[in-house]
Parts: sequence; C-alpha cells; structure tokens
Amino acid sequence: MKKLQVAFLFLSLLCFNSCGITYSFTGVDIGNAESFYVRYFQNNAPIVEPGIDRDFSFALSDLVQNQTSLNLATTAESADLIYEGEIIDYYFAPQTATSDNVAAQTRLTIVILCRFTNKSVEDGSQDFEKRFSFFVDIPGTAQPVGAVLDGAIEEIFERITQDIFQESLANW
Repeated sequence: MKKLQVAFLFLSLLCFNSCGITYSFTGVDIGNAESFYVRYFQNNAPIVEPGIDRDFSFALSDLVQNQTSLNLATTAESADLIYEGEIIDYYFAPQTATSDNVAAQTRLTIVILCRFTNKSVEDGSQDFEKRFSFFVDIPGTAQPVGAVLDGAIEEIFERITQDIFQESLANW
C-alpha cells in the first residue's frame, strides 16, 4: 500500500512539472514582472478618518507580497507593477430604522480609486483606473468607534485589496 501512495505522489508531481509550464493555484499571472510598488493612497474623502490611508497602503502591499513571488521595489521608477490612487469616499449611512425612528443599523462605506500600471506589458493593455468599494453594516446599538470601527475598516480593506489584486493579477 505504501508503494502505491509513493507512486501516486510521484505521478502527481510529474504532472504539475511537465513541459516547463508553471501552474498557479491562486490564478495569479505576473507575466515577466519581477517587482511591484504601492504608492501612498492619500485620503481625499470628505470625512477623514486618521490613519486609514497608511493602513490601506500597507494592506495592499502586504497582500501582493504574500500572494505572489514579486519583490517590493523601493521606488515606483524601479518597479514593474505600480499601484496608486486615493481614498475618495468614507461615510456612514443609516440602513434600517426601528419603530422609535432610531437607526437599527449603520452602514460604513469606503470607496478607493486605484490606478494600476504594468510596465512589463508595453501596450498598456493591463493598465486600469477603477473605483473599488465595500461596506460593512454596524448594529445600531454599537457605536462606530474603537474596536467596532477598527474591525469594520479591516473587513472593508480586506475585501477591497482582494478585489484590486484580482483585477490586476488574477487570471480567472
């Protein structure tokens, strides 16, 4: 039985490495790119929440670095892939009301404008400028401050960074 398991493992590895084709389980297609750079995403929203610009820039940089074999460049000029943009909206809106005309839920929405440049593709066919947004509903009994706000922002950033990553590098 042990020999059969070893043979199956060997054949599986052989299939994934045959013909020099590189397989990616994440669906990432970095092409000839070797490095990336994330410019600081300035917070230009009408309501400014301190620190979220820095947190978003780091979250996007960490995601690309953890999901690809790309190196983080020290300048945009030396990078093959460049992410830049700004936070263009950050707002709270009541979603549902109780019989006492009190908000039963408050929705936090964040909108990011992202510009992606792939300098390793000369025709610019992979470049884009696009808005990405996501929201989180906060219970009306919870104040959107402290840990509640931090958790909501983290969840929104996780979703938006995944969307940007898939738009720029995923080959689905």
